[in-house]
Amino acid sequence: MNYYAIILASGTGSRSGLDIPKQFYKINDKTVLEYSVSAFENHPLINYIIVVSNPDFIDLTKNIISKNKYKKVIKIIEGGKTRQESSFNGVNSVNEMNAKVLIHDAARPFVTEKIISDCINALKKFHAVNTAIDSSDTIIEVDENNIIKSVPDRNRLKRCQTPQCFDIEFIKKAHALAKENEYKATDDCGLILKYNICPIYTVEGSTENVKITYPEDIELFKKYISR
Repeated sequence: MNYYAIILASGTGSRSGLDIPKQFYKINDKTVLEYSVSAFENHPLINYIIVVSNPDFIDLTKNIISKNKYKKVIKIIEGGKTRQESSFNGVNSVNEMNAKVLIHDAARPFVTEKIISDCINALKKFHAVNTAIDSSDTIIEVDENNIIKSVPDRNRLKRCQTPQCFDIEFIKKAHALAKENEYKATDDCGLILKYNICPIYTVEGSTENVKITYPEDIELFKKYISR
């Protein structure tokens, strides 16, 4: 049994304010993608890495991987038009029947060794694992007119991060059902939950494991690097 990291690097970064997808943004002569791939490359328990690239930038992705001489990257494949399609391509590129997969957003360059280790340890007991942190803000639910409908108990709410981790057969089944039923979700755990495939355990993430989405996230990224 092997542990695969599937790095989703197929986004367009339309909200980041950059002229290139955010995964290719550079600081200290290193792209966001490189920071993310290196975290899994350097983890002793990760066996293989698959990078799912934006099709328009697949040559650039290949050049970045080649330049770094990553030993664990075994495939660079094209992503789809949505995150769900890209994840579908990634998990279905794994041929090993008993594999464990850790699906990670390339735009989260500060995933830690501890988070990865905690995910792997949790996969020894559970078929699905999500990384999450407590919500420091009160979350409200609003209706179509932007009127508050409810204020859920903050103590029971968490903010999802990645990696999201699975036994390969379970996440493949979830993706197959979603494709058959044309169901759309924002992440992979949402597919597992939709079809009640198995319980999803949560491990503690980190406030620094942020996803680069908006221009202010770029500035935060620079501050983390400078530290």
